[in-house]
Amino acid sequence: MRQIAVIGLGRFGSTIARTLSDKGVEVIALDVDRDKVEDIKDYVSVAVVVDSTDEKALKSLGVDNVDAAIVCIGDNVEANLLTISVLKKLGVSNILARAMDDLQAQILKYMEVSRIINLEEEMGVMVANSMVSSHIEKHIPLASGHSLAEVKVPEKFVGKTIKELQLRNKYHINIIAIKKRLPEITESGERTYREIINDMPKADDVLEEGDVLIVVGTDESIRNFSQ
Repeated sequence: MRQIAVIGLGRFGSTIARTLSDKGVEVIALDVDRDKVEDIKDYVSVAVVVDSTDEKALKSLGVDNVDAAIVCIGDNVEANLLTISVLKKLGVSNILARAMDDLQAQILKYMEVSRIINLEEEMGVMVANSMVSSHIEKHIPLASGHSLAEVKVPEKFVGKTIKELQLRNKYHINIIAIKKRLPEITESGERTYREIINDMPKADDVLEEGDVLIVVGTDESIRNFSQ
């Protein structure tokens, strides 16, 4: 089982910690704020109140043996950078860190962290890309001009199979999954929807109204397809 330390349990850090835990990762959740640790202790493997700039304290918790550490401290730049320095001293090779501005991002780059997380920039890109077409619901940049996107099935594609549409040949995109919303009635008589994901779509699968295609391709290919 993978073991990941999440340091800093604000909204961003606690969301990461819970999501990783839900996916079967052994999470060590750390923060100096006792209330934040109390809020998450039932959702992760280990939750401890600790000063993450204290090398001995982190080592006593086994942080030096984790597969990765995610530094989510956003309100204290000094603590963020000192924590990364301590993690490097402990020999943690895979470090992801949050940057609040360009200057901090430059410092993190100099410190050679594995990945710099700039929430404002990444969310800005995602929102802007999703606004390019009314059919795009989500747009996640990957690398080298490629992206993963959720695209609502155009009306003209409804009732046709994936094989008939030849999306790879015509639009140079690959469908990796199809999301469907199935109507349901709750016990109280309320109308709702249940979302299911077909993560192994076949050539003869028929697209239906309301389907959302999860596709991968170049930004240009996805843009052309969605329009």
